[in-house]
Amino acid sequence: MSDVATSDHEAGEEKTELKRVMGPKLLLLFIVGDILGTGVYALTGDVAAEVGGAAWAPFLAAFIVATMTAFSYLELVTKYPKAGGAATFIHKAFGIHFLTFIVAFAVMCSGITSASTASNAFAGFLRDGFGQDWENGSTPLLVIALAFMTIIALINLRGVGESVKANVVLTLVELSGLLLIIFIGLYAVTQGRADFSRTVVFESPSDKSVFISISMATALAFFAMVGFEDSVNMAEETHEPSKIFPKVMLTGLGITGVIYVLVSITAVALVPVGELVSGEQSALTQVVAAGAPDLPFDKIFPFIGMFAVANSALINMLMASRLVYGMARQEVLPPGLGVVHKTRQTPWVAILFTMLIAYGLISYVVLRSDSPVVALLGGTTSLLLLAVFTVVNIAVLVLRRDDVGRDHFKTPTFLPIIAALTCAFLVGPWARSEEQQQQYEIAGILLGLGILLWVVTWFINRAVYAKKTYMRDPEHIDHD
Repeated sequence: MSDVATSDHEAGEEKTELKRVMGPKLLLLFIVGDILGTGVYALTGDVAAEVGGAAWAPFLAAFIVATMTAFSYLELVTKYPKAGGAATFIHKAFGIHFLTFIVAFAVMCSGITSASTASNAFAGFLRDGFGQDWENGSTPLLVIALAFMTIIALINLRGVGESVKANVVLTLVELSGLLLIIFIGLYAVTQGRADFSRTVVFESPSDKSVFISISMATALAFFAMVGFEDSVNMAEETHEPSKIFPKVMLTGLGITGVIYVLVSITAVALVPVGELVSGEQSALTQVVAAGAPDLPFDKIFPFIGMFAVANSALINMLMASRLVYGMARQEVLPPGLGVVHKTRQTPWVAILFTMLIAYGLISYVVLRSDSPVVALLGGTTSLLLLAVFTVVNIAVLVLRRDDVGRDHFKTPTFLPIIAALTCAFLVGPWARSEEQQQQYEIAGILLGLGILLWVVTWFINRAVYAKKTYMRDPEHIDHD
């Protein structure tokens, strides 16, 4: 899930167009691969904890909300077919530099919270893979999560070469794990092990209404759908983006939505909700073991899960560090965060900065929170991005006054209105349980850090360089 990278453009530098190398098939794999990852692997049990056997309903609702917002992104990316993301579009709409900064910083923070979620999920799958009995939130899992985050930072420090071919391979591995779940579900049906009657049983942990419970679970399940917005960064590298993007993005969302619903139905049909929520193993590992006890799939699946969430963590920390670097280059964060390693040519200070924030997040939620770690961090990711999506949906309507003089995709006016209202609703405290209210504390601390760094930069720019603090090149805050 990454809306961003960096900006190296200097005033007067000649800008070149990116090579258009992506056709519909590669773009579809990119979108599916971006959406797949930590969410459904890590949160199926937590979603079931909110609604019981109807765990598929929040994933379906999250899919609908994501699709409505995707229509807004489709209008923006075909209207402005350059590599860019939420911060770029919002700046085009409102032209408020501080708002652009806050949006960009929120996207950066969502990358860190997402990677931290993946780190904790990685620790859980490693426990399952090696047959350990460590409890959730225990010291061994904390140490593994922190060590994993360190490895991710070292890889980023060394330098990561991104390629479409690599994305294809990673996507196929991630997809294989989820298709394995669905296959096992079908196999279990033939063996009489599946009980699909559980999938229509709604259970709430308290006396909350069905609407409120599903809203809370949807706000959490939305974490599984984020990533579709990243594809806008590939617009400039896609053949005929105005023609291809709409159908490919919607197809990609549809594929992932169907897979998520089928996986959640399979999970509840094979494992009673109580065991799915409180089991010693990760939820999907339990599903594999219950559906095919005579086959060694439960020994293989945790390693597939480790690979899937590892890829998600790497991508998100790469995005976060490059965005910090980009904002430092834009002179809205302290200039020290924009220092590049002399030999590796990587933004090493920004990488270490984002790693330290991830350390703090992981340690804080493990040591101080009574809520499930993965659910709390994944929910915070959803909170940040739902807030960003609210503004993006409004930006679409504001930018209707900007006539670009050519044909482009145009979403029906009612969709961004409904999407903005729905995203705003899911940001509210009524869409979170009492335990999940801590998400606001985490998000507030992260955004407060951003504002503090902005103020520090303002003083540095004013006192040392006698310059104003604003986005020097907002059109390129989201990409190289």
